[in-house]
Amino acid sequence: MIQEQRDAKGNTPFEPGPLEDWALSYVLSKSLDFKRSPPPSIKELGHMELPIDCRPVRPAELEVTSAKPKSVKQGALLSVKKRAEVVHKFWHHELQAAELMAWAFLRFPEAPDELRLGLIRIARDEIRHMGLYETHLQELGHKVGDFPVRDWFWERATTCETIVSFLAFIGMGLEGANLEHTERFGSWFRGIGDVRGAEIQDQIGREEVAHVRFATRWFKYYTGDVDFERWCNELPPPISPLLLRGKKLRYDLREKAEMPKPFLEKLEAWQPEAAHDPPPCSGS
Repeated sequence: MIQEQRDAKGNTPFEPGPLEDWALSYVLSKSLDFKRSPPPSIKELGHMELPIDCRPVRPAELEVTSAKPKSVKQGALLSVKKRAEVVHKFWHHELQAAELMAWAFLRFPEAPDELRLGLIRIARDEIRHMGLYETHLQELGHKVGDFPVRDWFWERATTCETIVSFLAFIGMGLEGANLEHTERFGSWFRGIGDVRGAEIQDQIGREEVAHVRFATRWFKYYTGDVDFERWCNELPPPISPLLLRGKKLRYDLREKAEMPKPFLEKLEAWQPEAAHDPPPCSGS
């Protein structure tokens, strides 16, 4: 819980509301059950100056690794254990996304209330997606914590120094790429007969469109346009557009998310000049 803080004169420099309280607790909680719990259904914002720059506390059930994941082939998903490992990875992507929405809500208190409340709404979606993945993980005979996790999103996102950078990287970038990743993995799951796994990918892919549109609209609000070069410049180094797109761009879904065609054409055509980190196999 956020503790009341006072300056030397006894004044309270910020008055956190229940959403601020929840957001900080969500990032710092050691309880897996709390990580599964959605934010309170309120729209009250406190007045605070708390530029938080911290990493989440991982529940005891989770083993964190720094090892880079190997790429996944469709054939490997025939193994129930390998499929469960992939589903577990997706679950953890959703957890990081929920935590990062809470982090950004606190980190950028100067952002418009509508934007900050939107971050909380998206966090609620990410937590619900966690539930979908966890249920399927159990159907595959495994549980949360059976596989190590890598906090790749946290390693990069907390270097975003502005809300525009955060929107560019997380909302337009990772969530944008997930429009392609969910289609690919949905096809793979369906191809090996895991209908429920495919349905979850389909559902999350559909719901991701609204998240990308949210980020795109606010990016345009701040910058005046959805310009590809400006977007690239807002990405935290060493992130490149290569990491933020699937092998085959989903023009239909990205255009529903209000990414203009010239932006998408440049995204599809972009080529790296040097090697970069490999992308995660699916986003939030």
